This record gives sequence, C-alpha cells and structure tokens, in this order.
Amino acid sequence: MDYWQIEQADGVVVAAYHNPPMNYFCAEGAQALAGLIEGWRDDPAVRVVIVTGGVPGKLITHYSVEELEALAADRDGMRAMGTALNDGYHAMLSALENLPKPVIAAMNGDAMGGGFELCLACDIRIAQTGDHRFGLPEVKLGILPGGSGTQRLSRLIGAGRAIEFILRGRVVPPDTARDLGLVHECADDALAKAREIGADLAALPPRAVARIKHAVYAGSDTHLTAGLSMEAADFLDTMLSDDGLAAMRAYLAQPLDARRDWLEKPDAPDYTGG
Repeated sequence: MDYWQIEQADGVVVAAYHNPPMNYFCAEGAQALAGLIEGWRDDPAVRVVIVTGGVPGKLITHYSVEELEALAADRDGMRAMGTALNDGYHAMLSALENLPKPVIAAMNGDAMGGGFELCLACDIRIAQTGDHRFGLPEVKLGILPGGSGTQRLSRLIGAGRAIEFILRGRVVPPDTARDLGLVHECADDALAKAREIGADLAALPPRAVARIKHAVYAGSDTHLTAGLSMEAADFLDTMLSDDGLAAMRAYLAQPLDARRDWLEKPDAPDYTGG
C-alpha cells in the first residue's frame, strides 16, 4: 500500500498520509516516511516539507493499537526486541526534525499518540479549526508516549505542564492546543495556510534556514555557553555563503525608503546554495 501521497511544486513538498478509514499510523507507513525523509534531505529542489492527513478529519489519528497489542501479547518477542521499536521511531522523527529544511505540520484532523509525536517533530504546527483532537492519550492504554512524546512535549511547554498533560492523557481541541503552546496558530484550512507559509519559506536563503534550525535545536539542548558557540559557528557559515552575500546585496539594492517593505516580503535573488 502507498501510505504517502506526494505532490511537489515550487520547492514545496506536500506529503499526505493515507491509510483509510481511520488513518492509523503503522510500521509500514513509518518505514515509508523514513525513506522519504532521506530523499528530501539530499534533494536541492526540496526547500520545504508539509506533512498532512490524506483522510478527511484525520492527520494521523494515532499509532495502530492492533500492532501494539500484538507486540505486547508476545512477551518473549517483546523482551527480545527491547527498545528497538522506540529507537527506530525516535530515529525517524529526529531525522525529520534535523532536515536542513523547514517542516510544517498541517494538522487538518485528529493527531494523537504517535501522530501527535510526529507533529511535535515538525518546526511549525498549524491546527485546523473544527472538531479535531490533539494529544497523548497513551496512559489510558496502559503505556506511555514512547515515540518521543514525553521528551519533546516537556521541551516544548516545560516539564510542569507536560507531566500534567501526559499523566491525564489529555486530548484537546485546536484552540486549547494553541493556548497551551502545542501549535503555533489555528486556521480554517490548515493545509492552505501551510502552503502560504511554505511558499514564503521556500523563497528564503536555504543556507540561512538550515543553520537557523541547527542553532536553535542543537543549542537549546545544551548550556548557554555551548549554545552561543554553536550560534557563532552557524553565523560564520552563513556569512561565508553565496546565499548570504546575494541576499544582503539584494537588500542594499533597494532604495532607502523601500528597505523595510523589502524585509517584510523580499524578492528572492537567485540563491546558489553555496
């Protein structure tokens, strides 16, 4: 089964997960995504990735409980597997987060459990207004969010709020998710809004975008002195790039009274990626 419907235009890839009727995530769907991520990493034509749902009202409802129950029922097999299941899922989501390109979650439907963990690994999250639910209900199934949920959520909203959210197995509607800081904004059409943001991001200097992601994520996982050192190294990298030089020259070519407007919506020069 082809779990991911892919379309690409003007540097923006839209990957829609399609596993009707409930759009549950599964091992084959996750493996397919891992392969796509590797291809996106090395493709210069891909500037932005949007992840969304291909079934109405569902991004990824949650990971298949049928698959998890079968694993749990085989106690000897589970012991032999150890943490390999988690390790593989963690590696896939880390690869998504570490793409040197922006990743947007267009949350056009339910995203719980493993589906919500995937959204947490995206850079920007846009929730679609409507009767949708986002969260981590795993405790109600006698397990915990093992696909990075305990770690990513606590880093996003702090351990104090994360422990309450996860212990209670909360699932929340879009406006509550926004108020809690789980998503960046709500929109009537999450995919349309993600495409709009994606078009803006695709026009930006790709080297600067990549180094910003590295500085923020790598720096936030260490102490301030080390983070500042990473920031300085990434800044130097952008200053030595053809991207940076082209962008600064495009800005300086603007009349003085037009520069503020240019910064708001720049006309992208021909970035070389150097």
